Amino acid sequence: MTTASHAPDTALVLANLGTPDAPTASAVRRYLAEFLGDPFVVQIPRLLWLPLLHGLILPLRSRRVAGKYAEIWLDGGSPLAVHTRDLAAAVQARLPGIRVVHAMRYGSPALAQALPALHAEGVRRILVLPLYPQYSSTTTGTVEALVAQRTPRDVQARVLHDYAVDPGWVEAVAGSIRAHWQAHGRGQLLLLSFHGIPQRLADAGDPYATQCEASAHAIAEALSLEPGAWRMTYQSRFGRERWLEPATDATLRELAAAGVGDIDVACPGFAVDCLETLEEIAMQNAELFHEAGGDALRYIPCLNDAPAHADALAALATRTLDAWR
Repeated sequence: MTTASHAPDTALVLANLGTPDAPTASAVRRYLAEFLGDPFVVQIPRLLWLPLLHGLILPLRSRRVAGKYAEIWLDGGSPLAVHTRDLAAAVQARLPGIRVVHAMRYGSPALAQALPALHAEGVRRILVLPLYPQYSSTTTGTVEALVAQRTPRDVQARVLHDYAVDPGWVEAVAGSIRAHWQAHGRGQLLLLSFHGIPQRLADAGDPYATQCEASAHAIAEALSLEPGAWRMTYQSRFGRERWLEPATDATLRELAAAGVGDIDVACPGFAVDCLETLEEIAMQNAELFHEAGGDALRYIPCLNDAPAHADALAALATRTLDAWR
């Protein structure tokens, strides 16, 4: 367990992407309008994108996406909201000397409101830890921009850039995969699926793909996997332009056609389970794999509020705060 003692004017904010407040079309529409309306997320000229977003995409997608959320919704809210809240509580237990809160870049509890609220409580130093192990301008970059805009003048704020190959985090992921294999058996191949981004962003210098590859190799090394025992892919493609490849769904079809019957899938780019892991991978892609001829796709849950995850994040925060003098 990691503990640290810092001045009571210090806070740690665990920042996640966000989620609708309810599995309804209206709630999903509000959330998607904020999320997809962010120029960091969809980097298309506003005059072209916003009319398309509000005139076509939101009316068509909101009800369908709400149905997907309804399939995975928990008693306490969306899985992302519940697990992020529980993770913050677990990290707080390891850092009794500072204030630990969670916030969302889109939706509630809003990061934009958390920063001035902490200031009102007397906090004068804020470390924001985005729950994105790998840096992208579309994720951590937009958190950095908001923190720069919304932090009160007499507050010092920093954003932790990434932890793609942090040893504590890598071992937490590897440990969760080992535990899953011990409990459920091991498939013929391990697939590490990361959220995708448009290829043009990587071509322009976004380090996300390079960091995903570094994470995948570090996890495979921690598991002592031979090169043929694992693969990495990218999921959640949106729109018609080219995204990072290989694509998770296309790879699953390819593996099924090649005679791979049982496959394990983990999603190391997601700190906690959410729509993209529980519905897209564990349900939608599992069905796709079976229809393509595969026998079973076993999804390995995200770290969520596991002790090893809380330990790794608390250690990351402690090291950053100790170096912040």
